[in-house]
Amino acid sequence: MGSSANSYGVSPIGPIGQAVGGSQKNFGINGGFNKGIYSKNNNILNTNVNVSVKGNKSKGDDDFGGKGSKKNSNKKSNSNENNDSKSAADKRFKTLPPSESLPRYETIGGYIFVCNNDTMAENLKRELFGLPPRYRDSVRQITPGLPLFLYNYSTHQLHGVFEAASFGGTNIDPSAWEDKKCPGESRFPAQVKVMTRKICEPLEEDSFRPILHHYDGPKFRLELNIPEALSLLDIFEEQKP
Repeated sequence: MGSSANSYGVSPIGPIGQAVGGSQKNFGINGGFNKGIYSKNNNILNTNVNVSVKGNKSKGDDDFGGKGSKKNSNKKSNSNENNDSKSAADKRFKTLPPSESLPRYETIGGYIFVCNNDTMAENLKRELFGLPPRYRDSVRQITPGLPLFLYNYSTHQLHGVFEAASFGGTNIDPSAWEDKKCPGESRFPAQVKVMTRKICEPLEEDSFRPILHHYDGPKFRLELNIPEALSLLDIFEEQKP
C-alpha cells in the first residue's frame, strides 16, 4: 500500500468480544456470502471491471470564441483556476496503481480494511469501515454481502468475519473520522457499512499472510480475489469463536 501505516482509517477490533451493532448471523461462513459470486468455480475468472472515474472536461469559458478583450481574459483566468482545482481533486482521488489492484480478469471476492488501536471505538460505533481518498474507486466495487476483514496494524492481527451491509461509496458518513482541518469532511471517505458475520479469534500474521498478494516488501493488496477470500474464510472457520 502506498500510504504509511498511520494514513489508514478503519478502526481496529482489538479484543473482538462483540458483534458490530450487536447483530450476527449464526450460520456457516463458506457459501453464505454473496452466493451469486461463490456458487460456481468458473466465476473465478470472471471479468473484473475496475471503474476509473474520470470527470469529462466541461466546456469552459475559454472554449468560446470572441475577441481578446479584458473581460474574455478574466474568463480564461477563472476557467484555468477551476481546471487547476479540478486537477488537484483528481490527484487526491486518483485510482490505485496496478500493483495494488486485482487484475482485470479477476472478480473481487473480498476486501481487507486497515485500522489501528486509536480508531476502534468509532469504527464499531458507526458500523462503518473507511479508507483514504485514493481507495475511493476500489471500494466502490464492494457489494452487499461481500466478505470483509479488518487488519489491525497495531497488533498485526486480522479480524473477522464481517460482511458489507451496503455498496461501497464515498462519504457515506462524512462526519466519521472527521478532518479537523476541513470540518464536515472525512479523512477516510472511501466507506462501506458493515455487519458482523461471525465472531472469530483474530488471525496472526503467519497464518494469513501467505495467502495474500504482496508488493513493495511487507505491504499486501487489500482487494481479494475469490480464492484468497475463500482461503481466509476457511481459516476463520477453523477458529473457535
